[in-house]
Amino acid sequence: MKITYLGHNSLWIETENHKIMVDPFISGNPLNDKIKASQFHPDYILLTHAHEDHIADVENLATLGNSKIISNFEIVTYYDKKGYQGHGMNTGGSFDFPFGRLTSVVAHHSSVFPDGTYGGNPNGYVLQADGKTIYIAGDTALTYDMKLIPLLCGKIDLAILPIGDNFTMDAKAASMAADFVECDKVLGCHYDTFPPIKIDHESAKETFKAANKELLLLGIGESMDV
Repeated sequence: MKITYLGHNSLWIETENHKIMVDPFISGNPLNDKIKASQFHPDYILLTHAHEDHIADVENLATLGNSKIISNFEIVTYYDKKGYQGHGMNTGGSFDFPFGRLTSVVAHHSSVFPDGTYGGNPNGYVLQADGKTIYIAGDTALTYDMKLIPLLCGKIDLAILPIGDNFTMDAKAASMAADFVECDKVLGCHYDTFPPIKIDHESAKETFKAANKELLLLGIGESMDV
């Protein structure tokens, strides 16, 4: 599985046979000056919640790739009314997609579309594909529910956690989250994009190191293999 970081909480995941876009916020990201949303044609678009900084490019991408949107029931229903195909899930549910198994897990946050429409409960997701398991936390606070994830889904090979504070966990809370899900390798996200979530990169890495965890901070457009 190959993961490319597209800034903020946006991820481009390539499994053996499919391409998945997570929380596309590409064209509106003030830190992005080299990647265009139009260069991606995802088979699936996975959304953690309805805030604008996670859905800005959904409709454009769904049109370009004839993509199926995966999210909670309310978000999928919202896009269904606009003519986009989707697969609705809810917290605690799993489904076997052509790319692999996806499990919807708890995220403590809020969720509303820019037009004021209720976006349902926010969620994180555990993706099991190509013999690997990754945890995509979405926007969330630290929660004890995270301890259930390895019990239900097995060994987590990579945890993708928000570290920017203010709206989500900070580095300290995220390092604890990594401990809760029993994962030593973390890809940081949801940081630096706006002034309230700017972080000290070295300090964040030291926080994880003190917890015997590795924090990876990829530049926009950089990739890693899982």
